[in-house]
Amino acid sequence: MTIANEIPVSSSSTFSEITGIVPEAESGRPGYLLLVDDDADFRGTVARRFTRRGFIVREAANGEEALAAAERCDFEVALVDMVMPAMSGIDLLDKIKLLHPEIEVILLTGQGTIDSAVRAMKLGAYDYLSKPFPLAELEPLVEKAREHRLLRKENAQLKTALARCVPEQPQIVGESPAMLEVFRLIKRAGPTDKAILIQGESGVGKELVARALHQHSRRADKPLVVVNCAALPESLLESELFGHEKGAFTGAVAAKPGLFEVADGGTLFIDEIGELAGSLQAKLLRVLEDGSMRRIGSIKERRVDVRLLAATNRRMLDEVAAGRFRQDLYYRINVMSLEVPPLRSRTGDVPLLVRRFLGPGWRMHPAALAAIEHYDWPGNVRQLSNAIERAKILADNGEIYLADLPSEVTSLEPGARPAELPATSHLADVERAHVIEVLRRQLGNKARAARELGLSRRTLYRLIEKYEIKLEPQDR
Repeated sequence: MTIANEIPVSSSSTFSEITGIVPEAESGRPGYLLLVDDDADFRGTVARRFTRRGFIVREAANGEEALAAAERCDFEVALVDMVMPAMSGIDLLDKIKLLHPEIEVILLTGQGTIDSAVRAMKLGAYDYLSKPFPLAELEPLVEKAREHRLLRKENAQLKTALARCVPEQPQIVGESPAMLEVFRLIKRAGPTDKAILIQGESGVGKELVARALHQHSRRADKPLVVVNCAALPESLLESELFGHEKGAFTGAVAAKPGLFEVADGGTLFIDEIGELAGSLQAKLLRVLEDGSMRRIGSIKERRVDVRLLAATNRRMLDEVAAGRFRQDLYYRINVMSLEVPPLRSRTGDVPLLVRRFLGPGWRMHPAALAAIEHYDWPGNVRQLSNAIERAKILADNGEIYLADLPSEVTSLEPGARPAELPATSHLADVERAHVIEVLRRQLGNKARAARELGLSRRTLYRLIEKYEIKLEPQDR
């Protein structure tokens, strides 16, 4: 089998000038064409013509050579002669569609009949052309076959992405100077195709930043695919990222595309990339360098066009220095770094986030809001969101009180800033004293005290139990 020149040759007239169609090859991504014919002169003529048009062409003189080539390269279109020795074009079409159903096949013959055309279409041929024909007629047919293949691929990508999708993530909330700087960088870096490393503590919202970068990119109408390295063992993560062929390992009952294929044309967000095993770091580097990859158990080279966003809560330079992360991969994923600030440094953003997490119809008692604002939130925005969701479960009548918040928030021990609190110090002491005062005023009548406090009786009983309130007989 001979291989056509893979370096596109310049031409005085372009494919788009001849046909009015702008092939993907002219936009910087060459098309992959398999040419199968036992006539060497015909193959050479067609190969030279399509090579000048920006295609990468591989030639095969018979069906066996064609199947071997298809095992090694991810072809988009195959031009197949109907009449060849040993294996006919119809038989080759049948095998290609069984082994490589993504390839669009155009059959060529000098003995065209209606019966053979009908049979070819039933077996999945894209189209059928009778020899002799002008090459100008073949070129738009090949381009239409490529477009059809692209539409099928995008449809499969969308189905896979929808199957993995999660409820829509909230937009980033913040007006602090630290977050305004993040927003500025998102607007500047989003439209580029460069890899970006998003750094920050756990729970700061790195995935939201990745989604915002994707939405500001030229790939916003393509898939955004998310994978967390810390959530999967190494063996499963390799299959998840790069896919596998049927029978590649125990349990691989069918071929499965990897997330790089699902994200082709779009964005892949790899969370906790610092957890990536060394063997996978090498495979990831190769994809980022030239866009080529192989599924597990396959020798076929596949090419993808994916923008990579990565996130970590580790100090990656320390990981590189310790030999746990490849230096060349670090520089590849860190074309630009974006630091997401912790919640404790986002002055003024906590009330905004509280309102977002509360949602319509909910209120928060001033004492509870004060406790939230004065807590350091070591778990950042994720911890704040979880605390409010917990409080909404415990609260009555759509209002959250201090007693509904987690004890670590109301005790103000982690990262507390007691100097900023009122002179009466502990907020819990203030709330306890207020409840006791109302109970005394109502002579211990819990129903009337609950009404005065604006609480349900159940919440009041919970406060009494929490603060171990015991009224003396003279207070009743």
